[in-house]
Amino acid sequence: MLASLFKKVWPLSLFLLLAFSGPSPKKIKLYLIGDSTMANKVKQTFPETGWGMPLTTFFDSTVVVDNRAQNGRSTRTFLAENRWQPVVDALQEGDYVFIQFGHNDEAENYPDRYTPPEDYRKNLIKFVTETQRKKASPVLLTPITRRKFDKEGRQQETHVAYSRVTSEVAQQYKVPLIDLDKMSRELVQQFGAENSKLLYLQLAPGDHPNYPYGREDNTHFSELGARKIAQMAVNEIKTQHLPLAERIAKPLPKNAVPPTKGKDAQPTTP
Repeated sequence: MLASLFKKVWPLSLFLLLAFSGPSPKKIKLYLIGDSTMANKVKQTFPETGWGMPLTTFFDSTVVVDNRAQNGRSTRTFLAENRWQPVVDALQEGDYVFIQFGHNDEAENYPDRYTPPEDYRKNLIKFVTETQRKKASPVLLTPITRRKFDKEGRQQETHVAYSRVTSEVAQQYKVPLIDLDKMSRELVQQFGAENSKLLYLQLAPGDHPNYPYGREDNTHFSELGARKIAQMAVNEIKTQHLPLAERIAKPLPKNAVPPTKGKDAQPTTP
């Protein structure tokens, strides 16, 4: 009798479950285009970390982060090397493109990559409008600050012209702007002149076999710095109520409650 009842009730239960749960969200891609501060790194340069690397961990399985950022690229060289067109060709409705340049565009001492501000503006507009034509969503990001303190211990603004152009294009074309320049300056100032070295690729001789003579780099990030930048970007996604916020990863049940403290605290297992 119970078996017969189960056969009758089970199809209805399954129907109700599917009806109320709804279809799963369509998978989308989040493309990252930019320079070395965002790019994936090879193990031979560890602990240098582009902030696009930890970004993948902040989203659920419906978001595929496709990091096309490359070391040393400006908007001009990214286009000239045909790195942009393959992204355009692959874009699907609902995808996102995060656009973050400026470091190499402003490098007048490197003629092979330098891009005057007005050309930089035209290139950003190209990225934005061609993304929109594919019914995907462009997001502009200002270039992240270099670590640079004055004698009074104040972090300096290091991308004035290019951050301004980025903001102007975002306003003109009514696309979201994540002002990583401003937020990263505030972060570096919060850490202070000495502790902010922890955010960047700052190594003493012998700290890592990849850098036997050490490294003093105030542009590229450590693992900590990259994660902090990724966190800021994700927080802005939530603050600006971008639809992408609905795809931010949910914590495992064991991590969704306050941790046990005191003598009874135990390590968790996967």
